[in-house]
Amino acid sequence: MHLIPVEVLEELGRAGYDVAPGDLGENITTRGIALLDLAVGTRLTIAGATVTVMGLRNPCRQIEDFRPGLLKRLVHTTDDGRVERLAGVMGVVSRGGTVAHGDPIEVEPPPGPAMPLTRV
Repeated sequence: MHLIPVEVLEELGRAGYDVAPGDLGENITTRGIALLDLAVGTRLTIAGATVTVMGLRNPCRQIEDFRPGLLKRLVHTTDDGRVERLAGVMGVVSRGGTVAHGDPIEVEPPPGPAMPLTRV
């Protein structure tokens, strides 16, 4: 399952890319949750369904067929040399359920020490 923050889509829009929710293959678009900063194993509960966050999405070159230049916006090197991935997170559905637009999302950090997300 792919989740992406709507804030990333809005930033792409300000940069001139026409990208709407669902266009990048995400199943769920969130607002107000720092998805990219979550730890591996974080549980997101949405209307009874649970998604366990596994890692950062690493988009492939096919995204260039959708909007040329988009890949460099979603995966780039920062001024300090870090690779920044903004294409959202990948998760596993741990408990199924019906999810609807506007459903609140509960964020539950994993037990134990937090491990940062890496690309999957």
